Amino acid sequence: MEQGNDMKSPGQCTQRTISLQSPLGKIQVSGCENGVHTIQILMDVPPAERSDDASLSCVVTVSDGQEEMGSELQRCVEWLRAYFSKPWTVGRLPLPVFHHPTLHGDAFTSRVLQTLVRDVKLGETVSYKRLADMAGNPRAVRAVGGAMRRNPMPLLIPCHRVISSSGQSGMYMGGKGNHLKQWLLTHEKVKGEN
Repeated sequence: MEQGNDMKSPGQCTQRTISLQSPLGKIQVSGCENGVHTIQILMDVPPAERSDDASLSCVVTVSDGQEEMGSELQRCVEWLRAYFSKPWTVGRLPLPVFHHPTLHGDAFTSRVLQTLVRDVKLGETVSYKRLADMAGNPRAVRAVGGAMRRNPMPLLIPCHRVISSSGQSGMYMGGKGNHLKQWLLTHEKVKGEN
């Protein structure tokens, strides 16, 4: 995830947006030739309409009439498809390059997100307190919560794996996605046992 300081600012990039229909509903991924900028889970399907037997695959559509995705967006799509259909395989897949300013430099948010993606594997969880310690500031528990809220790439940077010290799953997507967090944790646990 580390990159040099020659990164173009995302405003200078020619971005493409792709949409995936997933078990979580619609996911939008934006990026450029330099990497993935953001992932948004749109929650366009009410939970009551989402069945447990929903297809665990992703159907991709490229918006704005763009036919070519670019290698980093393609890598992201491959990772997401594997995550939903065969999550135990994603540890062998390369992550796409992340091209968002929050993820570069030495700010605490960047360190927390880098630590999370590097050290908390599929099927594992970590408390906010433990993640603060792992990122080098054991007293920055609230800052870890802020980093989770600013995570530009949920799923790839698994903020759903961060839970409270009491074992409660905690908030996801400002509380609107708590049911998705529970689904993701269950999906990883069940599929991780295969």
